[in-house]
Amino acid sequence: MNECPDSDYDQALIIVARKREVLSAAAAAGISVAFGAPVGGVLFSLEQLSYYFPDKTMWSSFVSAMVAAVTLQLCNPFRTGKLVLYQVTYHSGWHDFELVPFAFLGILGGLFGGLFINLNMNVAEWRKNRQYLKGPVTEVVVVSLITALINYPIKFMRAQASELVHILFAECPDLTEDTLGLCKSGKANTGVITLLLMSSGLGIILSSFTFGLQIPAGIILPSMAIGGLFGRAVGLSVEVCQQAWPTLFVFSSCEPDIACVTPGTYAIVGAASALAGTTRMTVSIVVIMFELTGALTYVLPIMIAVMISKWIGDAISPRGIYESWIHFNGYPYLDNRDEDGSSVPDIPAAHVMTRLEDLTAITATGHTISSLRKMLSLHHFRGFPVIDNSRDALLLGYISRTELAYALKLALAPVRNLSPDTEAYFSHQPLSDSLTSLDMRPWMDQTPITLNAKSSFQLTVSMFQKLGLRYVIFTERGMLRGLLTKKDVWYVMNGVEGEREEGGAGLGVGRGGLREQRDDLEGESEERGLLGEEGEFTAELR
Repeated sequence: MNECPDSDYDQALIIVARKREVLSAAAAAGISVAFGAPVGGVLFSLEQLSYYFPDKTMWSSFVSAMVAAVTLQLCNPFRTGKLVLYQVTYHSGWHDFELVPFAFLGILGGLFGGLFINLNMNVAEWRKNRQYLKGPVTEVVVVSLITALINYPIKFMRAQASELVHILFAECPDLTEDTLGLCKSGKANTGVITLLLMSSGLGIILSSFTFGLQIPAGIILPSMAIGGLFGRAVGLSVEVCQQAWPTLFVFSSCEPDIACVTPGTYAIVGAASALAGTTRMTVSIVVIMFELTGALTYVLPIMIAVMISKWIGDAISPRGIYESWIHFNGYPYLDNRDEDGSSVPDIPAAHVMTRLEDLTAITATGHTISSLRKMLSLHHFRGFPVIDNSRDALLLGYISRTELAYALKLALAPVRNLSPDTEAYFSHQPLSDSLTSLDMRPWMDQTPITLNAKSSFQLTVSMFQKLGLRYVIFTERGMLRGLLTKKDVWYVMNGVEGEREEGGAGLGVGRGGLREQRDDLEGESEERGLLGEEGEFTAELR
């Protein structure tokens, strides 16, 4: 930041907590207009984006989703009065015997999710290490060409995704034109079923290569399309069986001369199961699908399919697609859903923390502006503990690199115009002159989160997960003993060994993990200290 904020809006932009709230509200609004599901958008934001979701954030997400949906309704882009192109309405219910194929769709969705995630991660690893066809533009052109050559001969693959999903979801009487041949009857359905299954298989392969390219393409709609393809295939298969053996006891609940099976409902259940298998979302998917169809009757089948899909997917691949990519990119994300702590090593935190002798701490006195600027140029850590003196190491607080650099820059600016040789201090100095010295206490977090140096690593991990902390300082009777960052914890949890970059030691006893470096700034905006509440107790999400 280059200048002091001069308005509430500018102030809000630099606060990480506010950024998290804005991101949650934006995601809710996006899902609201993409699927015509305002409530589903709020639940998506709650379930997938954050593990700290206060009432204020929920209210912001709710209002954003509502305004987005109302705006889209007023614009009426499709001239149909519907929020999305593939919004459908069902006129018939389901029968008890259909619970079995609905559960089967849940199994297929879980298998699809696990297979897709493993395949996509293997493709990402191959893409990262390959020595040919380098460059995002070249890769996108090649993938687009291959996709076009494969998709064009197949009518289901050739259709636009939103149009395909609409046709798969819709009941045959509601379609003005059967462009994809889904409303045939008798033996003619056999070829359609085969083509649907083949299209879903090709969709899995192509999506695993496409997801991860540097293009604005997500996974939600492709997953729904693939799930709709195999769901419609199962629905047509059940319909063929019911029409071939209408007197079978299984179909005794069907009324004569009335269509017993609605293949479109199988498509939407299959889409929900595929989406659950890929993202591992549950509640938000059920609500989104309910809002898409407006049929409360089908909530139970969707819930069953989503539940089974998540179980199967978790058994194949513990992480969803988003968590897998977070782990692949090395982002220090700590999943707070491990309630029993079984994956956390049962060791003292002192074994992995950065100990006092390895820390670069700032003493309360004995500094000038120039010496602090020199320290910042020599050490690229993201923050520094503040102690009274190097002998006692009584902890006074913690100051982030951002605050320290900003405070020094502000002191040298024309407003104060202090000399580089001006004394700077971090504790109360009764004889100091505020006009000729620099008090750094307003820029310092004087109440950082601390734990006893004898605390267990499991307790430390729980603090990081539940509070979303960036760092924890370890003390003993108020004396600084060590420090542990979120990324250090991530290294330990994921078994990363070997030497770290400068500023990070190995995981051996006595060294521990050191603080994240400034030059490893995939999350630089996370590090805002008091300006952005870097160590804010409420942690404000991930």
